[in-house]
Amino acid sequence: MQTAKVSDTPLEFIVEYLHKAKEIADGNASVPEELRINLQKAVDIASGLDPYLEKMSSQESEPLAELFRKTMSHDWEKVYEDGKTLFKLPKECITGQVEGQVLKMLVHMSKARRILEIGMFTGYGALSMAEALPEDGELIACELEPYLKEFVQPVFDKSPHGRKINVKIGPAMDALKELAATGEQFDMVFIDADKVNYINYYKFIMDNNLLRIDGVICVDNSLFKGRVYLQDTTDEMGLALRAFNQFVTSDPRVEQVIIPLRDGLSVIRRVPHIPGPDTQNGVTFDEVFRGVQGKAVLDRLRLDKKVAYVTGGGQGIGRAFAHALGEAGAKVAIIDVDKDKAEKVAEELRLKGIQSLALTADISKPEDVQRMIDSIVSKWGAIHIACNNAGINKNSASEDTSLEEWDQTFNVNLRGTFMCCQAVGRVMLKQGYGKIINTASMASLIVPHPQKQLSYNTSKAGVVKLTQTLGTEWVERGVRVNCISPGIVDTPLIHSESLEPLVKRWLSDIPAGRLAQVTDLQAAIVYLASEASDYMTGHNLVIEGGQSLW
Repeated sequence: MQTAKVSDTPLEFIVEYLHKAKEIADGNASVPEELRINLQKAVDIASGLDPYLEKMSSQESEPLAELFRKTMSHDWEKVYEDGKTLFKLPKECITGQVEGQVLKMLVHMSKARRILEIGMFTGYGALSMAEALPEDGELIACELEPYLKEFVQPVFDKSPHGRKINVKIGPAMDALKELAATGEQFDMVFIDADKVNYINYYKFIMDNNLLRIDGVICVDNSLFKGRVYLQDTTDEMGLALRAFNQFVTSDPRVEQVIIPLRDGLSVIRRVPHIPGPDTQNGVTFDEVFRGVQGKAVLDRLRLDKKVAYVTGGGQGIGRAFAHALGEAGAKVAIIDVDKDKAEKVAEELRLKGIQSLALTADISKPEDVQRMIDSIVSKWGAIHIACNNAGINKNSASEDTSLEEWDQTFNVNLRGTFMCCQAVGRVMLKQGYGKIINTASMASLIVPHPQKQLSYNTSKAGVVKLTQTLGTEWVERGVRVNCISPGIVDTPLIHSESLEPLVKRWLSDIPAGRLAQVTDLQAAIVYLASEASDYMTGHNLVIEGGQSLW
């Protein structure tokens, strides 16, 4: 025989009471028909909300579905009677699909990497949040009942995200003290434990800086069956949660909103601390404290509303630069001599939600360079970031280097970079702002060996001097010009049989013990493209694993 559903949330109680009112009305002939009709409408609206939310929310993963089924079919009363748990655990307390998706979404939105959960029950919320964590993310769950860890571990083991979860057994406050003693911090904290102690957990987290500067605290059950706001309530937990909610809303360190999801979900975030006009308790209220224009340092690396282009963007370093700039918020034009490669990278960016444009251009031709610049300005109205990355390398002994090879190399590497700088520079000087980043090479500092590449080395040295000259000429007019000098970058070509002996030699010359990956260069391009590098110009940023030092 199926057990009757027990109301647990404010909405479920509303539905229950409406049904009872409707039954009374239907059984009384003196009740006006209009009242019965309106009661039915209220029943339909209230009873249809939760099912509709479940239907319209993204569906749970199979491990979460299995965990839900396992929790709902388990005999928790017998488990308690057998002495396996300290408390009776009602299965209705499981987080559930919609709330699980909300928590998962909050993890994505806050870009959390480390999460603390106080009170786990059967781990549905923990696994939901873990699914949104990056591969190296971690969730620490504090759970009093050893039985619950045993119950959920088989499901965690089946999920590819279960390894991110570390369950600590014992009183939650003991775990908090241990974490505070070792200086741990979390991007997100989820509290779903004993209601009377919510306020103590919250105070300890805030007073001991367990929550990071931009962190978020989520609190479950903050509307607790409606008893937190019913004036005549005498329920101990309802009164405790009422006091908790009032304490948080009065705490100047945070702001909160209570979402009427199931039994209430509070979302609490830190707000910037504002001391007195000059100082308070020795705190100097300056740009170091509050951030330049009120921005935290990572926000100053954002490239929102900026327009960028990357030459040679169809592969290798250029492709990595394009992805990095787009992920930081910029619109990105992919420029390449190969149309198909440019369009492929532009499509990659579009799939990630990045505004992109593919253009074909040979930067050794002045007409192509100008058409490239004109097309971007026509499309997006400005150019704020120019990555002049396209280049070629032809190896030959110096005595065998032909004028054709020399001219081809210089036409792309130096002449082409100059033409791009000049064409985009005219746009940026008119705007009064711009960031130009040229790709030079470690070969501008040393003579890489044993390969012989006279024209390449000399052209890249020219790129550095071009960068330094433009960097000093244009900085007062709002345009910064810098360059990046990568070391030897790991590409498919590097692993060809003919180059294998060279790779072994190169590795012996690199203190870092490995070749550069294109991803090693991405943060540098974002820094040079952002306002965080506004005081840098004419600089050659060398990223070569220490090779130029030996």
